[in-house]
Amino acid sequence: MIRIAIDCMGGDAGLSVTIPAAVEFAQQFPDTQLLLVGLADQIEAALAGQRHVPRDRIEIVPASEVVAMDDPVEVALRRKKDSSMRLAAQAVKDGRADACVSAGNTGAWMAISRYVLKTLDGIDRPAIATSLPNQLGSATTVLDLGANVDCTAEHLLQFAIMGSALAQALDHRESPSVGLLNIGEEVIKGNEVVKEAAELLRGSQLNFYGNVEGNDIFKGTVDVVVCDGFVGNVVLKAIEGLAKMLSGVIREEFKRNWLTLLAGAFSLPVIGRLRKRVDNRRYNGAALLGLRGVVIKSHGSADIYAYGFALQRAREAVVSKLLERTAQAVAQITKRHQACSETAAPGAAGTPA
Repeated sequence: MIRIAIDCMGGDAGLSVTIPAAVEFAQQFPDTQLLLVGLADQIEAALAGQRHVPRDRIEIVPASEVVAMDDPVEVALRRKKDSSMRLAAQAVKDGRADACVSAGNTGAWMAISRYVLKTLDGIDRPAIATSLPNQLGSATTVLDLGANVDCTAEHLLQFAIMGSALAQALDHRESPSVGLLNIGEEVIKGNEVVKEAAELLRGSQLNFYGNVEGNDIFKGTVDVVVCDGFVGNVVLKAIEGLAKMLSGVIREEFKRNWLTLLAGAFSLPVIGRLRKRVDNRRYNGAALLGLRGVVIKSHGSADIYAYGFALQRAREAVVSKLLERTAQAVAQITKRHQACSETAAPGAAGTPA
């Protein structure tokens, strides 16, 4: 059985989303067992309103505290030690769960997960990674999306290693291509950190494509796009804003213009396929990479449909052994990188002091 711990109290909607999504997920995947973490009385009441609940595969883990969406990280980490978020991560630490999922406060979820689970050997900072649809009909993995605002070249190399492992595990890419997000494709472009990171990537075992630009994310130029958390978060929020704007424009156009409405009626099958392909809800569930456990962050505003995909992503990560693959990839490339650094260092064997 695959065991997933769910922070049922997290997110903008809380139990009204997490419980129906959890029940539907359990019905769809009979090989999973769910640990529903949160205020026990409220979870029981929410379950009572659901039909065909597989009680034999659902366990309630009582928590006495809830991390609010606006709670400072310090409060979530130091003062609310019996929160649903903390206990969900602890379930993975204790071996009671194979993965944990939360739609709650991103900063708090990252801090708690890192504190409870710790980072893998060779990883300084965890990174947030997600998949975005591209015009090839597949998805591009992008990281970091906000966990690390200030990064060194070494951090970007580590993100690339973890993103490559994620693409191998979840997207089944044998040798994922990796691009470094920059203001141009030319080697001379970018700040010093990006230039140094490019050098490190060229010397690694990764399938490094080179520099890529923002539009390459949706072209599907590479399988993995690497950037620091400041840039990545801006990119993500811009994409979310554009998607909402386009959706609103289309709805208004259908309302105002009967010719558009008539044409739309004839093209409903095409519109339906396109809508499904670009529906960002289907890509919900960002992985917090670099931790000693599988940790998934759902969008805070996710509805039941979107939250179900976050749970699926957690399950896929466990089935595909994402944690083991990431640890192995980090160990291999870190070992090679250290060997190269020692060889190139002054006074090393074969190198003039």
